[in-house]
Amino acid sequence: MKEKIVSYIKNKLVTESIETINIHEDLLGSGLVDSIGMVQLVLFIETEAGIKVSPEEMTIENFMTINHMLRFIASKQNTDTKQI
Repeated sequence: MKEKIVSYIKNKLVTESIETINIHEDLLGSGLVDSIGMVQLVLFIETEAGIKVSPEEMTIENFMTINHMLRFIASKQNTDTKQI
């Protein structure tokens, strides 16, 4: 999933050419992704990870960095599996 997110950001959201993205980098704070890009990224994650992100879950704690996103996705997938 990490590679998919990095690839999506590099190919769809970042306007300048970059070699690598640090998974601990603040995406909004660094200017890599703007607010519209973040919404697009959340929609991409929902589709790719098969999860639903509620408005209450769209927080800095869940989406500030790629690492935050990966932890959030894992927790959502684990929660969704337990509910079945």
